Amino acid sequence: MTTDAVGTSASFPPLCVLGDFAWDVLIRTNTELLRGGDTFGEVVLTPGGSAANVAVWASRCGMTTRFVGKIGRDRFGQLAQEDLLREKVVAHLVETEAHSTGSVAVFVDHTGQRSMVSGHGADFYLLSSELPVEAISSARHLHLTAWSFFTDPPRSAARAAAKIARSHGATISFDTGSFQMIQEMGVQNFLSYSTDLNFDIVLPNKEEGQVLTGCTEPLDIAKALKEIFPSALIVLKLDAEGSLIYDNGQATHIPPATNNLVDATGAGDSYAGSFLAHYLVNHSAVDAARYATTISAWVIEHIGARPTPDARLRKSLIRS
Repeated sequence: MTTDAVGTSASFPPLCVLGDFAWDVLIRTNTELLRGGDTFGEVVLTPGGSAANVAVWASRCGMTTRFVGKIGRDRFGQLAQEDLLREKVVAHLVETEAHSTGSVAVFVDHTGQRSMVSGHGADFYLLSSELPVEAISSARHLHLTAWSFFTDPPRSAARAAAKIARSHGATISFDTGSFQMIQEMGVQNFLSYSTDLNFDIVLPNKEEGQVLTGCTEPLDIAKALKEIFPSALIVLKLDAEGSLIYDNGQATHIPPATNNLVDATGAGDSYAGSFLAHYLVNHSAVDAARYATTISAWVIEHIGARPTPDARLRKSLIRS
């Protein structure tokens, strides 16, 4: 069964994001965890999942957005549908009784850095036969994350979606997801399932870029990534150092917009979603990166991957 929620409309075809929806159990402490002991802190349940976060941030930035994923037929699945509807994301969600809706334990330490333990929820079991072909084929752009490539399923479904989108003239972007998972899978194995899809935009962070290329300096990483993904605009996320756009042999560094790190959860996803929302309309990678930097800077000053927008953020969102 697939459920569809009504979202916003626009004069251009929508962005379609395929991948994971998971609930984040966010655990934040002001001290280091004491092994075998007790520690006070904050424990918060928030909606997440890398792909879903990208879809929500693109929608918040004004882009008509669809999300394709798989959830359990459970209370968390119901809440997922309500969340996407509230965020004005058109949801194409396959429901299953065989697996529960995805969940992730996110530990945020006293410096704002996060570590995650991901459950193997329904989002990891999306099949090619379950894809909403019309929703994908009618989209202007498809965004995929590496979390859909580390295991199969859902890898075959993600690759099939890319081929559907491409055959109907859409562009495709790819977030490389997790340097630890790439290492576990093996770099060459990971690339064997991704480079043939000829992505138009690739959005790694510095650690992922280092693992994929063996380089250490941002410019060297970007150049090496361009050799691996020759058709792609390279958008290298550098965390506290900002980001680097590498396109047509030209590199542009975008400085960070804040140094007030509270919680890094979802920083890359908010950057990707806001970058795509701006770039797909205005076609300037540098302007889109500056815009995305502003949005992600606000996110890391708050708790969770998708904090409720305040007046300051709403003002920034309007600029898209």
